[in-house]
Amino acid sequence: MSKRNSAKYKIDRRIGENIWGRPKSPVNRREYGPGQHGQRRQGKLSDYGVQLRAKQKLKGFYGDISEKQFHKTYEEAVRRRGDTGENLIGLLESRLDAIVYRAKFVPTIFAARQFVNHGHILVNGRRTNIQSYRCKPGDVVELREKSRQLALVLEAVILPERDVPDYIEADHTKMRAVYSRVPQLSDVPYAVHMEPNLVVEFYSR
Repeated sequence: MSKRNSAKYKIDRRIGENIWGRPKSPVNRREYGPGQHGQRRQGKLSDYGVQLRAKQKLKGFYGDISEKQFHKTYEEAVRRRGDTGENLIGLLESRLDAIVYRAKFVPTIFAARQFVNHGHILVNGRRTNIQSYRCKPGDVVELREKSRQLALVLEAVILPERDVPDYIEADHTKMRAVYSRVPQLSDVPYAVHMEPNLVVEFYSR
């Protein structure tokens, strides 16, 4: 399990965008970055700065996963046929914690990572506690029987701020979801504009 070293709300304040679309985000009240120098006016970003910001935003969205793990995912995207940026998004969205979050079993991606790590999730009937586990189209992701009535789960299901994307078939009465296909960038309901092409440029330097 990779450890997140910064507070989750510092991530979107540092980036300057409400990357998860959460109503409690401090960006809604303070658009400047965290820390004593956060209010200083920022100059125009260089090309490198723009690419770095795009990488931080995409990496931060998935629970601020480690740089090593994110770069490993990028390298896998490069090895696959097709557009590297699209491949990167497909690989990130096929992570088990991302599917648990997208299926609305939990309210945040951070809760999804913890939920998987604590053994609440079954994949094709088998208990799986690895957040980065890569699901394949057709895989069934469900909550363990004794986890289905947790307050966190019941609250997440009725959250109005986001919908389940069409590449995941979620049944909240049975608390199970089917990962039906690998999505493209245009299919993924990000709360902010993501630019995986800039991430590719960042790592290609």
